[in-house]
Amino acid sequence: MQNDMVTRIVANPKYQQLVSARSSFGWILTAIMMVVYYGYIAVIAFNKGLFAQRLGDGVMTVGIPVGLGVIVFTIIITGLYVRRANSEFDALTQDIVKESSK
Repeated sequence: MQNDMVTRIVANPKYQQLVSARSSFGWILTAIMMVVYYGYIAVIAFNKGLFAQRLGDGVMTVGIPVGLGVIVFTIIITGLYVRRANSEFDALTQDIVKESSK
């Protein structure tokens, strides 16, 4: 019984669409995050002076808000993924389950 349902789910074109969309969206966000994070680390490694510049007369350097920006960016792209998963991906999943249960 369960093996039959798995076969119907895998054969469903909406399942193929879900797998493709979720995978490509995940890889795109992963690539963007890698560029941002490793770009930040590369600047620290190869141009220490850039992030060491002081902002104003205080002790804060450019690296602190840029590092905070990397963290905030991570939260934002996570939110983008969750938003799309909760709307588009969950709707497709529900359709697939309904169609396969028949």
